[in-house]
Amino acid sequence: QVQLVESGGGLVQPGGSLRLSCIASGFTFSKYTMSWYRQAPGKERELVATITISGGTTNYADPVKGRFTISRDNAKNTVYLQMNSLKPEDTAVYYCRPPFLQAIVSRGYWGQGTQVTVSS
Repeated sequence: QVQLVESGGGLVQPGGSLRLSCIASGFTFSKYTMSWYRQAPGKERELVATITISGGTTNYADPVKGRFTISRDNAKNTVYLQMNSLKPEDTAVYYCRPPFLQAIVSRGYWGQGTQVTVSS
């Protein structure tokens, strides 16, 4: 059974940093591209960052380029999102997911997410 457990969120002031973690289980983590998504109140969920299997290629949404860094540790089945220079508009619930794992994409599975609030 696939499980995605996100953690590391919290309340931070503008300009601050947070590091999110997502521990995956129930599938062969090292064989899947991983992504972080976020959903702000009243908005659609959006893709934030993606990392390929080996970690050799990463991609970022324009609003977070230069501020966020996605990484992974295949030995720990964990994907990270380092978030620096946080802005109020980064406030959202953050989720991780393997975008090409049809077993969960087809049934719309998401983890519980982790809340990030950027406010003074």
